[in-house]
Amino acid sequence: MSGTAIEDRLPARRSTGRSPWLGLAVATVIWVAAYAGNRPLWDWAVHDLAGLEAGSHLAGSVHFFLYDSVKIALLLSGIIFAVAVLRTFISVERTRQLLGGRHQIAGYALAAVLGVATPFCSCSAVPVFIGFVAAGVPLGITMTFLIASPLVNEVAVVLIGGTFGWQVAALYITAGLAIALAAGVTIGRLGLERWVEGFVYEARVGGAGAAGQHLSWQARFAIGRREMAAIFRRVWPYLLAGIGIGAVIHGWAPEDFFARYAGPDNPLALPVAVLVGIPLYSNAAGTIPLVEALHAKGVALGTSLAFMMSVVALSLPEMVLLRRVLKPRLLAIFVGVVAVGILAVGYLFNAVL
Repeated sequence: MSGTAIEDRLPARRSTGRSPWLGLAVATVIWVAAYAGNRPLWDWAVHDLAGLEAGSHLAGSVHFFLYDSVKIALLLSGIIFAVAVLRTFISVERTRQLLGGRHQIAGYALAAVLGVATPFCSCSAVPVFIGFVAAGVPLGITMTFLIASPLVNEVAVVLIGGTFGWQVAALYITAGLAIALAAGVTIGRLGLERWVEGFVYEARVGGAGAAGQHLSWQARFAIGRREMAAIFRRVWPYLLAGIGIGAVIHGWAPEDFFARYAGPDNPLALPVAVLVGIPLYSNAAGTIPLVEALHAKGVALGTSLAFMMSVVALSLPEMVLLRRVLKPRLLAIFVGVVAVGILAVGYLFNAVL
């Protein structure tokens, strides 16, 4: 697809005479209704229709798989469509100038703030990451968003403040942003763009040709639909596999194992905590009660928070999803850089708290 003229990428169909805005309005209403009704639908289907007991591990896993599959599919389709349409107005070069050129520092800061403001879990942030890369946003800046979004969760901030005090909450915010910025800048400086899967850039090349052309809204929406469908076809097996793994381990945390092997008597408690947290999957808010329980059992607060950060920023389902977008070497560097940042923050917290 690389280098293909934008006119050649439009669907060969005759105009129906209907306004493209009518179709967009109908699609938007359906999208919003599906997103709003997603959780109530599966609450009813899992607990009332299937009769699975609320609060059981099986019910939680089944509900998680169904709910998150629909949620992430909706986010993926909506975000990719919106970014593709937006790209027909703004060229990749202009995007780079705004977020990757002389204003690069502002780009990193904006990505970090946007990550904090968007309450995505690690898997939900991946569609936005794909959209950013496809739009030509520099890789380091997109990585900053990808890390900050699940790591610094506003609900978790409130829970940490109420549980451990607002000084700890402030340190958590500062540490999370520092990890996101440091990891993003490091990856950006290494020049690893060639380790992003090529199909993400293919859409970007075509989009650059569209910017500035006098396209009708019908043509712009057609581009959005085609790119949405193309990316969705590429990632959906990984999406289901990642969410399936997340469903199996969702809500499961080895509290007794953790207290035994990452307790105060183990000098390697912090690395153990990070290694144990990586395969798990939960959001930051859902992990706070476990952090509180571990701290009550004598696990150092920095070690407990490092465990939480590894759960939300480096989950196994997210790695499965990201593998479709990132080549193994870049994925390994991403995990390594973020893990080192979490370890550094954990040791710092243990030293000052």
